[in-house]
Amino acid sequence: MMVSLYSAATGMWAQQYKLDTVSNNLANVDTTGYKKIRAEFQDLVYQYYKNAGTPTAQNSTIPTGIYVGHGVRLSATNRIFTIGNLEQTGNALDLAIAGDGFFQIQLQDGRIAYTRDGSFKIDSDGRVVTANGLTLVPNIVIPADAVSINISPDGIVSAEMQDGTIENLGTITLVRFVNPAGLKAIGDNLYLQTASSGDPIEGTPNQDGFGAIQQGFLEKSNVDVVKEMVDMIIAQRAYELNARTIQTADDMLRTVSTLKR
Repeated sequence: MMVSLYSAATGMWAQQYKLDTVSNNLANVDTTGYKKIRAEFQDLVYQYYKNAGTPTAQNSTIPTGIYVGHGVRLSATNRIFTIGNLEQTGNALDLAIAGDGFFQIQLQDGRIAYTRDGSFKIDSDGRVVTANGLTLVPNIVIPADAVSINISPDGIVSAEMQDGTIENLGTITLVRFVNPAGLKAIGDNLYLQTASSGDPIEGTPNQDGFGAIQQGFLEKSNVDVVKEMVDMIIAQRAYELNARTIQTADDMLRTVSTLKR
C-alpha cells in the first residue's frame, strides 16, 4: 500500500512539471522565433515478486510474472524546432529564416550564441544588432547616408545610397546543428552550443539545405495554443487522479490502523 503512495506522489510531481512546461509555452506564444518544449517521461523501476518464465510444479512456466511499478520520472524536455508561421512586417531589418538555420550573435563575453529571432535593429555605429544590442555575426554596418536596405534570400546585404548607387555591405551566413534539440537555451531567444548539439555547420542561406532569408518577415512562435490547452486539461486531471490515489491509500491505511481483535 505504501508503494501506491509513493507512485502517486511521483505522478503528481510529473504532472506539475508538465504543467510548468505548458505554461511556459503559452507564455511565449507571441515570442518571436520561440520553439515549444515537450516534457517526456519514463516509468521507474519495477519490484518483481515472481519473474516471467519461472518454472512451476506442473513442469510449466509462468507466462507473465508478477511485478509492481514504482511511478514515473521526468526523462527529458525536448525542444521542437518546427518552423513557425511567417508574419509580414514590412520592416527592412526584420528577417525570418524559411527553413533550417540560425543567426549568429556575439555575446558580451565574446562567445557566439544562436537564434531564430530576426528582429534586428541598428545601433549608433550603424551595426546590425539585436534588441539587447548584441552584434549580428558577421558584422554588418549600415552607412548613415543609406536610403534603403535590401537583403536577398541568399543573405547578401546591400544599401541604396543617396546618390543612387548600390553598395554591397556583406553577406549574412547561417549555421545549423546535427542535433538542435541539444542546444542550451539561455534566455533572450538565444541558444548556446553544447556537446549534445554538435559543432555549428556554417553555410549560405538558400543553399545546401539552409533556409532562405525572408526580408520584412518575422517567424512567430510554433506553439499550438489549442494543443497546449488540451495538454493543460490532461495534466490537471491526471494530477487530480494521482491526488485521489493518495487519499484512497491513506483511507485504506487508516482502516487497517483502526482494526481491533
